[in-house]
Amino acid sequence: MIRKDDILKMTEKGISVFRYYLPVDFKVEKNFLNPFYKDTKASCNIYYERKAGVFKMKDFGNEDYSGDCFELVGRLNGLSCKELKEFVEIMEMINRALHLGLSAHEEYHVSHSKVPQKSEVVSEEPKAKSVRPYTVVQKPFTAAELAFWGKSGIGENVLKAYRTVSLKKFSSENQERKPFSCMTSVDEPMFGYMGKQHIKVYRPCSQMRFLYAGDFGDNYCFGLEHAGKG
Repeated sequence: MIRKDDILKMTEKGISVFRYYLPVDFKVEKNFLNPFYKDTKASCNIYYERKAGVFKMKDFGNEDYSGDCFELVGRLNGLSCKELKEFVEIMEMINRALHLGLSAHEEYHVSHSKVPQKSEVVSEEPKAKSVRPYTVVQKPFTAAELAFWGKSGIGENVLKAYRTVSLKKFSSENQERKPFSCMTSVDEPMFGYMGKQHIKVYRPCSQMRFLYAGDFGDNYCFGLEHAGKG
């Protein structure tokens, strides 16, 4: 079962979801133009609500876009968090999009008066898999980067065995198919776990620590191909 709390835990209280779906390089509590309509005044921002313990979006120009990450994904896909079935679909969308690996096999029951039969559960046509294109520019590991990995007892031989590289630049597309790029820096290093047809980008010092692109297949499990090594 996919749970709301699990998604929030794995997405740093929702901020990773906003980073994924918003095609703008926003900063927390800094106003920006809402990219989903012709916004003329930067009155939209992402902030942390301490009472709820989650990141939320506030749009003073259009309140329809205000709310937590689940409400944003619902808004973009015509779904409502107030409807249980639709909220479950929203959580499944986030799980798939960010490759969280949460289980979605357990059935959800909206009504206690009738238990759905297996024949009633499958009602949708399979959706076409979306594969994000990407390009990377690799570079040699710096002394500072090797020192970073060394703190965890990881040396160059281990990095090589697990196909981990140092990246100078990563380019891909966001949810709206708009291109974007990330550059490494001294303060924000960037590494890539290279798969045969995909990549998982790791940015340990950035707000958005993980980025994904390429074809992960239908049953992706990070690190599974290396099981038994070491």
